[in-house]
Amino acid sequence: MITVKQIEQKNPCLYQINTRVFLFELSRALGRKATLKDIPDRYLDQLQEQGFAYVYFLSVWQTGEFGKNVSRSKSDWIEGFARDLSDFKQDDICGSGFAITDYSLNREFGDASELSLLQNRLHQRGMKLILDLVPNHTACDHPWVKKHPEFYIQGDEAKLKAEPRNYIKIDDKIFAYGRDPYFDGWPDTLQLNYANKALQEKMFETIESISSYCDGLRCDMAMLILPHIFERTWHLKMAPFWSKAVALAKEKKPDFIFMAEVYWDLEWELQQEGFNFTYDKKLYDRLRGSDAGPVREHLWADMPYQIRSARFLENHDEPRAASIFFQEKEKAAAVVTFLTQGLRFFYDGQLEGAQKRVSVHVQRREKESENSDLKHFYQTLLEVLKLPVVHDSNWQLSNCSVAWAENWTHDAFISFKWTAEKEKLNDLLVVVNFSNHQSQCLVKFPLSSSLDNSLLVFEDLFGTEIYERQKSDIESKGLFVDLKPWGYNVFAIRNK
Repeated sequence: MITVKQIEQKNPCLYQINTRVFLFELSRALGRKATLKDIPDRYLDQLQEQGFAYVYFLSVWQTGEFGKNVSRSKSDWIEGFARDLSDFKQDDICGSGFAITDYSLNREFGDASELSLLQNRLHQRGMKLILDLVPNHTACDHPWVKKHPEFYIQGDEAKLKAEPRNYIKIDDKIFAYGRDPYFDGWPDTLQLNYANKALQEKMFETIESISSYCDGLRCDMAMLILPHIFERTWHLKMAPFWSKAVALAKEKKPDFIFMAEVYWDLEWELQQEGFNFTYDKKLYDRLRGSDAGPVREHLWADMPYQIRSARFLENHDEPRAASIFFQEKEKAAAVVTFLTQGLRFFYDGQLEGAQKRVSVHVQRREKESENSDLKHFYQTLLEVLKLPVVHDSNWQLSNCSVAWAENWTHDAFISFKWTAEKEKLNDLLVVVNFSNHQSQCLVKFPLSSSLDNSLLVFEDLFGTEIYERQKSDIESKGLFVDLKPWGYNVFAIRNK
């Protein structure tokens, strides 16, 4: 059993599950329609044993026929679905889970009591439930379209003629598709008008209602309703939304979690609005490169920013990590990503090395064989992430200097250290050669006061290497490291 209560951890781990795909596969296994109450106890037990604090169930809310029909009519989308599913069928398309008609549990997944039951089952295991909020838009067949058309951005015939990819006529009114300012609209959604105060009040009520079913929200494209972004996109002024929304939710549930999907260097701004965590897409993008320097620079960011960053190598919006990183580079990138500070965000299938992306418009995924090597790697990583030292200790970057004159390879390293604040916890030193060549360096780092013996033991938690080094040498010279391309060490440091 895990010795740390996951829900009280700093730097927690999150596991994302595609609800539609999960229940589709469970239905096949059971030979009948499965709902949330059919999720096996042993599956939730496994998530607990793996050390996850949060479980994010993607796309649980009610969607409509309009969105499904759009998804089934877009030939370029269908081509993408077929690339990811070798035996793709039209019936696999269920419509985007982000074209929401109502924030009630999708009728296909059970009744409202089953969502509350799922939350309780997670709580019994020390875990929290995260669900979606899509604040920027609704489905085109949401009840508000007829009852409250003023809640939406509207256009006219001239707009519809000039921008047919951004506007749609429904009955006698013309509405703007939901969109961000850099792309055409999403044709299965309509854009909400945050310049309308009544709409904002309805969204506050919506968040309050959702919060009774879960412990936190992953907020889709959260930066789109920052006032300066909304005004730039729609040329309308709006009152600030997020600071009030977060404050109202936390008045009733102080531990309620807000996580923002956010881009365009607006992460810090949303953290100041009250978000607990913000997507760290920049770290992900820099790790997709092959230069350690920009990664190190990113990790120099202020501590308050880092601990509120959600670190990931894949999610439902990104390609599968195993499809874009070759295997040794993926491991190196994972060691950097998940052993730094912040929320550690894993996606269903990642731990087994899945390569096929799963669109949010479909309910089925390609059946793939497990990558045994990656699976073993991630099992080891999750065991390391259970250690209290990576939750309750001080983190800082380490200095990697030249191992000898004219050796330039030290610049390929990314290294950082968790220094234990409590007795009986081992320090943890992480060293990664983030390059395609053999590299050497001297790593300089502080030692905790508990390391008071003259002889120190360095044990690599991912391998069999165990080194003994004189404390005085470490303090004066540093630790010499020689690693193969994309190699890494995660050393537990203890007294001899």
